[in-house]
Amino acid sequence: MRYDFDEIIDRKGTNAMSVEGFRQYIFHDDRIQFPYKDDEFVRMWVADMEFATPDVVRNAIKERVDRGIFGYTKIFDPEYYNAFVKWTRGHYGWNFEKEWLVTSPGIIPALFELVGYICERCEKVLIMTPSYAYFKHASDFHGRGLVCSNLKNDAGYYMMDFDDLRKKAADGETKLCIFCNPHNPTGRVWTKEELETFGQICVENDLWIVSDEIHCDLLRTGKKHIPLAKLFPSYSKLVTCMAPSKTFNLAGLMFSNIIIPDKGLRDTWKARHYDFENPLSIATAQAAYAHGEEWLRQLKMYLDENFAFVESYLKEHLPEAEFRVSEATYLAWVNVGAYLKGGKDDAFLPLLFAEKAGVLLEGGDMFVANSKGYIRLNLACPRATVKTGLERIRAYLSLG
Repeated sequence: MRYDFDEIIDRKGTNAMSVEGFRQYIFHDDRIQFPYKDDEFVRMWVADMEFATPDVVRNAIKERVDRGIFGYTKIFDPEYYNAFVKWTRGHYGWNFEKEWLVTSPGIIPALFELVGYICERCEKVLIMTPSYAYFKHASDFHGRGLVCSNLKNDAGYYMMDFDDLRKKAADGETKLCIFCNPHNPTGRVWTKEELETFGQICVENDLWIVSDEIHCDLLRTGKKHIPLAKLFPSYSKLVTCMAPSKTFNLAGLMFSNIIIPDKGLRDTWKARHYDFENPLSIATAQAAYAHGEEWLRQLKMYLDENFAFVESYLKEHLPEAEFRVSEATYLAWVNVGAYLKGGKDDAFLPLLFAEKAGVLLEGGDMFVANSKGYIRLNLACPRATVKTGLERIRAYLSLG
């Protein structure tokens, strides 16, 4: 079957965050008005897709709906574990014990729980910046200290600063590192050598690690994801977070996989976590892992082409923009700082581009630190949408 990723789907009236929620989420003001009508915006911000969820998943929902009852539900059938572990084994050569698997409505709520379970008030959380903002939010929510290690940036290619990490991991108050593999927003797929060095630093300092691997399936052609836990199979203080949500556009079904090898932490999770699941979420996740391979293969090819289009467009029309094709994710990380002059460099970039270009995007200030002058563009949308968004960005930035 050939999937149509060029189809433009109307999401109005579905309570979609992308369409109905942007004022509240980005601007924290439901009343804010813009020169553009809502229908005129190009939406390249929140990290879900403008592509239809795979037919195999939608069929699974229909079949489950036809059963007619949606009472309290948990995963009792071993077939969910079997489908998921078959996926991790086939894609990453990694598997884990069935009893290690728990589920959460999402990786964000899991992070909030895990920080509270792992860290005492006097202890700190280590992250690498630029960082997905919810790593910081989870620490702030519990009143835990936050320690940032800036990634090193070589013309858009990001690397971990291991000397800095060693120093900050050695702080006796640092208890937990929230790690992003592959990295959001830079799109790095960490190499085996990088992962081994990072992991060894954490092991030597007895740090807990929560490895957010939600983007692990969304790789560019030729790239390979390595779960951190695969390299440190005996280190029980390593929690792995994966989900079908980014991979198969299922974010609204609120379901993620949390792999906790440490029995003590797992017992705490089970004692304090409300662990019922949505019956439709179980059905969709299982169907996606069991039957979604071909859809994902075609999706990744389309995303490769979208990234190549962005690279070519920026080179021709905005040559001073710093951009490298992301090794993973469907998110383009673009430094437009060279074009932000006359006070624009201090502006709130999402508001600037919404007002002046009619493009909804996320700015570097949403990624904690080490991100000034950057914008993040969601490329999981039809190429016509990507083209229009880039044209509007170019038209505005070219004004000087």
